[in-house]
Amino acid sequence: MRKTELFILIAVIISFIIGIYLYPQMPDQMASHWNAQGNVDDYMSRFWGVFLMPFVFVGLALLFIAIPRIDPLKKNIEEFRKYYDGFIIIFFIFMLLVYVQTILWNLGTEISPNLAFPILIGLLFFYVGILLENAKRNWFIGIRTPWTLSSEKVWNKTHRLGSKMFKISGIVVLFGFLFQKYSTYFILVPALFVAFYLVVYSYVEYQKEKK
Repeated sequence: MRKTELFILIAVIISFIIGIYLYPQMPDQMASHWNAQGNVDDYMSRFWGVFLMPFVFVGLALLFIAIPRIDPLKKNIEEFRKYYDGFIIIFFIFMLLVYVQTILWNLGTEISPNLAFPILIGLLFFYVGILLENAKRNWFIGIRTPWTLSSEKVWNKTHRLGSKMFKISGIVVLFGFLFQKYSTYFILVPALFVAFYLVVYSYVEYQKEKK
């Protein structure tokens, strides 16, 4: 078992331990969603409020472990495996902290997601930039458009640009905690812009290559 897979297993176990231990202290209806202003706008039953995230962790763990084994281009993944493993660790830490924030809120310690999420997502975006910088062509990880998957050259150019854009976006998102009222926009606007721009960019570069 790889160290990363062991870490995933420990993270999943920790999430279930937290849920089982604190389950009796949770309200019958748990806050589960917050609007753009950081106010609760949806609730779940106690069982799903406590255990939905741990079950999601199980599914994500199986997915992340399977990807390097089932990808037809898995040899390419091995070339940047340490960066992929790093992403898994950071992503699971991120998800665990989101889970803890939800649990604490329902225990009465109301840490606003508009304060916590920009910091966590900003750091995650920045690492995605590092991952993209090193990603080789494969079917599961990276900027997978029809044009990047069809051309090694387009893949490399798109990922070099994507790396820079995600790092910049991460810094922009990070500053969202200073403007909590608008922090949702600090997250969504850069994410949507980068995603749209890179899809168009990969198409344009592919057309240039064909010509």
